Amino acid sequence: MENNAFADIVGKEYKCLDKGFVRLVDVMGDDNSIVQAARVSYGKGTKSLREDRSLIRYLMRHSHTSPFEMVELKFHVKLPIFVARQWIRHRTANVNEYSGRYSEMRDEFYLPEPMQIRSQSSDNKQGRSQDELPKNVVDEILQKMEDLQKNSYSDYLFFLENDLARELARINLPLSTYTEWYWKIDLHNLFHFLKLRLDEHAQYEIRVYAETIADILKQILPLSYEAFEDYELDTANFNKNELKVLREIIDVEKFNSIDLSEYGFSKSEGKEFKEKFEKFIIRNKE
Repeated sequence: MENNAFADIVGKEYKCLDKGFVRLVDVMGDDNSIVQAARVSYGKGTKSLREDRSLIRYLMRHSHTSPFEMVELKFHVKLPIFVARQWIRHRTANVNEYSGRYSEMRDEFYLPEPMQIRSQSSDNKQGRSQDELPKNVVDEILQKMEDLQKNSYSDYLFFLENDLARELARINLPLSTYTEWYWKIDLHNLFHFLKLRLDEHAQYEIRVYAETIADILKQILPLSYEAFEDYELDTANFNKNELKVLREIIDVEKFNSIDLSEYGFSKSEGKEFKEKFEKFIIRNKE
């Protein structure tokens, strides 16, 4: 790692939920690694920071993903098992998890904050609503969760004390049990993970981890994360019918009179945007 800013980040433990954390263990590459990989195609050396930023943004908006795969990040993560089961669905990483067959499971369980105890959403079958439950109900739910965790761990210790194999003793422990793993992934696939898990519809608990990882990336890969925010994270897709509606309400003359530089567009970005807009208008006229 050549970036001195990494020294303040690598090895630092970022707290997540009540007992979890994310810790960046190692990084291979930085923003400069991405532009160097991309410029192999052109046979050019490293250029200025401004040109590096422009190239990274060009790669991101045109979905040239392979240069972003040149950066790899390794994380040490402590998380509840139910979060890990969601997380592992992203099958583009290398994972090595704490083993309950070889080691004794710890007496550590996730207990939600009272404000996170919500009712089932009526329009989202896999999520919670924003509706608060009565305080007495919340208190009773949390108490039952905590009692179940304590009782299940007590039973677990009983099994171990009576020489039951660890691989069997663990099977009644709840999904709230904390586990740990090392998780290694390239930047392109990490961005895909973040796009899904930073979404407001993602479960709160995994979103906390995604937000922590995003904060780390902002510090060590600022140019790449900026491009990711602008071209992937803070964007929206429209289908054919939606585009027809947009065409009906867009004032073409007003658009053509806009100075795009006032909105942060570079010259090349503005040119591409206007070309894209012209194609959009023409396509919907046909």
